[in-house]
Amino acid sequence: MTEILDMDASGLAESIRLGHISPREATEAYMARIRRVNPNINAVVETRFEEALREADSPPGQKNGRLRGVPVSIKESFDVKGMLTTGGIPGLGRTPAPADSEPVRRLREEGAIVLCKTNTPALCFCQETDNVLYGRTNNPWDLTRTAGGSSGGEGALIAAGGAAVGLGSDIGGSIRFPAHFNGVIGFKSAADSVPDSGSHPVSPWPLQRIMLGHGAMAKSVRDARLIHEIITDRHIATVPDDSVRVSVPEPLPDLPMGQETADLLQAIRRSLQRNRTVDAEGAPHLKESALTWQLIMSLGGAEHIRKTAGLRGILHTTTEWLKGKAGLHTPWHPWLTWGLLGAWMFRPNDQQVAELERWLARSRKEVEAYLRGRVVILPVWHTAAPEHGTVYGEIFSIRKTFLKYMPYVAWVNTFGLPSLTVPVGEDRDGLPIGVQLVTAPGQEDVLFRLGEELERDFRGYVRCRLEDQPA
Repeated sequence: MTEILDMDASGLAESIRLGHISPREATEAYMARIRRVNPNINAVVETRFEEALREADSPPGQKNGRLRGVPVSIKESFDVKGMLTTGGIPGLGRTPAPADSEPVRRLREEGAIVLCKTNTPALCFCQETDNVLYGRTNNPWDLTRTAGGSSGGEGALIAAGGAAVGLGSDIGGSIRFPAHFNGVIGFKSAADSVPDSGSHPVSPWPLQRIMLGHGAMAKSVRDARLIHEIITDRHIATVPDDSVRVSVPEPLPDLPMGQETADLLQAIRRSLQRNRTVDAEGAPHLKESALTWQLIMSLGGAEHIRKTAGLRGILHTTTEWLKGKAGLHTPWHPWLTWGLLGAWMFRPNDQQVAELERWLARSRKEVEAYLRGRVVILPVWHTAAPEHGTVYGEIFSIRKTFLKYMPYVAWVNTFGLPSLTVPVGEDRDGLPIGVQLVTAPGQEDVLFRLGEELERDFRGYVRCRLEDQPA
């Protein structure tokens, strides 16, 4: 079984094609792994094991599908036919989805076998994974540490070897936080490059939809590329190496960065300089992007999220937040209600929205010019995975500390950019540290190729074996 768990999806698919491993063997191995690790990490919230075994004996989709017989996991926010989409809120999503979301449909068409759905924060409205319905997801490297969010269940499960590959989404670091904290590969697609039908929650705001991306939580960069090729609407054009320069900007003095992260970025710069020109030119509008991201997420006071959650108004939201803080029963996690109160307090008015749109129109051109023929390598977060609740406090503080913590993450979402997160090292406690590679839409090919170089020369994916010993 260990051999199967250590394979990436591409390698497993090849072994299945060659007849070395059967889809049933692969499916049973991952089912056993989920049963072993999930009681501690709480990453999986719903399984379809019986259906998966039937599909393993007769895999879905094309006979020559690129994922034929490969077991996968899916973030809870994506519709999977016959499974619930609850947003982590009791009473929501009581009826199983009648059809797959479009990204899931495309994975199944290539022969993927869906094993399970994984945990998120309530309505994906936080960068840590906890909710009233399913509870908290823990980082497999240290159960006292956060798995990140909102694709935290995916990140923890892939790190623990619970699926060959998984599917996540990202509107505010929701793939990149879990990839960084759990030590897995994560890819966020560019704006509008992957169809989002059947992905929740649905936003009525075009500026928010520009920030959203979907992609793999994976064991290898080649798997991230494969999943993107399957679910994207766009052709991935080849970008010649000699037409691309790499930037590793110097840390900004007023944005926190741990010494271990700074040292790894320096090591990456030295490594890449052996074969290419690397400069330190900084990304335009990086610092402003945190406030811009917050204003976009606060459009309309996040009323669409509040209504989806079943909260009647701001007074009801306040009451439920107070109940949650007091430890009283409420269906709504206090992180959700506090986030909604913040969105209501800081919602931009019509004049601010107009100014925001004008600023974005100008700044997008500058960002596109900077990234044309360039990959920039940035940190994801200033530390490895901290204790539960720390990231939430840093982002959702009334003191607006997100302004110093969120720029590296928010810049990617604000401008609708593709980003690939690769684990490159560990901190003194053995917790993974990742970096994100960012480029302009249409240049994803160079992200994947450079990412393969980093995973080869640095840490890459390492399966967490802390749960391998018999109980």
